[in-house]
Amino acid sequence: MTELIRVAVPSKGRLRDQTIELLVQAGYRVSRGANASKLAEGIEFIEMRPRDAAAWLRAGRLDAAFISTDTALENNIQEWPTIELGFARSDLVVACREDEAWTSASDLDGKTVATHLPEWTTRFFAERNVDATVVSMGGALEGVCAVGMADAIVDLRETGGSLSRNRLRVLEEIQGCQASFVTAPGLSSGPVELMKLRVTAALNARTTQYLMLHIDADRVNDLSKVFTGLDTPTVLPLAGRTDRVAAHMVVDKTDLWMRLQELRDLGADAIVALPTNAIL
Repeated sequence: MTELIRVAVPSKGRLRDQTIELLVQAGYRVSRGANASKLAEGIEFIEMRPRDAAAWLRAGRLDAAFISTDTALENNIQEWPTIELGFARSDLVVACREDEAWTSASDLDGKTVATHLPEWTTRFFAERNVDATVVSMGGALEGVCAVGMADAIVDLRETGGSLSRNRLRVLEEIQGCQASFVTAPGLSSGPVELMKLRVTAALNARTTQYLMLHIDADRVNDLSKVFTGLDTPTVLPLAGRTDRVAAHMVVDKTDLWMRLQELRDLGADAIVALPTNAIL
């Protein structure tokens, strides 16, 4: 009987779209439409808000979840097995009004701080011996600080535009945040281990391309001078030719565009670059 595991995926927004895109790239048949629950290869994908998913993962009712760094921090699971996904990036910051004289979060002793992350924020100030009143909120934070209800906020900053519009400034940048795939510690599940392998392979492939070209046989070793750190390329004979060969290799996507002229200078032609779907 196939082992069934539960994995939470974001229910809406940019984080959901990018997570579904990654899962599809990793070969999972998950729908891009709205589905509360869907089975695929022994996995029950359950859609929910990342903050709820982190809480249920912490409670032991999920095996894994696609969440974000801030929700992991709030639920104190930031040390659990994690694969950082590289998208939905933001910074966790402490911010106050522009006209305040404070220079760091340590200056907020006796002040009121609004946040979406009350548990983590309380721990953060306690570790600094700062006696701040932490108020949990579900809506936008910048406004309550701008009108003076809160002295400061702990929030995520993506572009900084909302802070600027409300005349707030960053007191401290605490931590960079991003989408993450988090699994329960000590879990020895075949489907979860396979998912981790497939997700990692898909992530690795996003920065690479499969490159094929023809080159003189005596210039093959020079390819490592163009692509530093290149593993030995696969070299194949060309029909009816002894002087030229086909070389196949995986290269960094950025390097490829920067090195095209160098490849031509080596005498390479018939250059073809293909997307990669998985790299292990």
